[in-house]
Amino acid sequence: MDMGAYEYDAVIVGAGPAGLNAALVLGGARRRVLLLDGGPPRNVTAQAAHGVLTRDGIPPADIKRVGLEQLAPYDVTVLGTPAREIRPEDDGTFSVRYEQRWVRARRLLFATGVHDVLPRIPGLRERWGRTVHHCPYCDGWPNRAARLAVLGSHQEGHHLALSVRSWSDHISLLTNGPDKLTPAQRRDLRELDIGRDDRPIRYLSGKDTVRVAFGDGEMREYDAIFLNPAQVQRSRLPELLGCELDEKSRVIVNENGMTSRRGVWAAGDMTGAPQYVMSAAASGMVAAVSLNSTLIHEDVRRGGAAFHPSPDEEKGVGDRGNSRRKMTVFGDVR
Repeated sequence: MDMGAYEYDAVIVGAGPAGLNAALVLGGARRRVLLLDGGPPRNVTAQAAHGVLTRDGIPPADIKRVGLEQLAPYDVTVLGTPAREIRPEDDGTFSVRYEQRWVRARRLLFATGVHDVLPRIPGLRERWGRTVHHCPYCDGWPNRAARLAVLGSHQEGHHLALSVRSWSDHISLLTNGPDKLTPAQRRDLRELDIGRDDRPIRYLSGKDTVRVAFGDGEMREYDAIFLNPAQVQRSRLPELLGCELDEKSRVIVNENGMTSRRGVWAAGDMTGAPQYVMSAAASGMVAAVSLNSTLIHEDVRRGGAAFHPSPDEEKGVGDRGNSRRKMTVFGDVR
């Protein structure tokens, strides 16, 4: 295929599960792809990934290693460097700078993920992903029936404490100071025998367990702590490119992973999708199929043809609903 003025059909920014699966799909569609790996995945400190079909319990680093290995048969170039700058061109393509080099691509797919903003409690970051976790679906089973604490206040702490109780009956909610719970939420905790401790936390310690040092000098030990941290985008490039964000700074996409910016897709945690390995990988596939479908239509038009509807579709009879849905997925070039 004549590449014309561009070197790549697509540049994928980010090589977590979403970016890797997108590269796999586009490579298998005979597209020339550049995958820019911006660094270790968000779950790099986790001991194992759970809920991953055929790979339950696999270390996250192994998921990435195998994912990169399986790109070998395809025309996918992988570089261990992030995208530094992106410039839209008048012809609808994009110029992407990594290190000191610029390349041109017909489409962009962001899979840069999010960054967890952890509470500023000494010792917490050192235990993140080991004895301090954010996802009970990932780390609840290894800690089933254990002594667990949930760190948080407001509604999120309340909801997480009630949820984690599905994995253990031994739950305490640590609010790290006066809580912001409603009377009804406090009553919920009492009804489910979930302890509540509003003492400030000085620091965390321990190796295989977590020791919580409170401001009054008392120590309590738990097998693990769960919390739901705030998050920010790992890359500002989507925002700088004009992609619309929601009130939580997540990139807004439609059901096919398209952003508000023409020619740009996003997938994975950065879109606010359920933040699991399998969900991220699935969203990468959906976005890649949508992206490739727009390239198919563009290539067909350049060849002087088009995906013409059948006479029945034009008249609005027959299986029009299903056909229209297919055209939306495979034909929306925006």
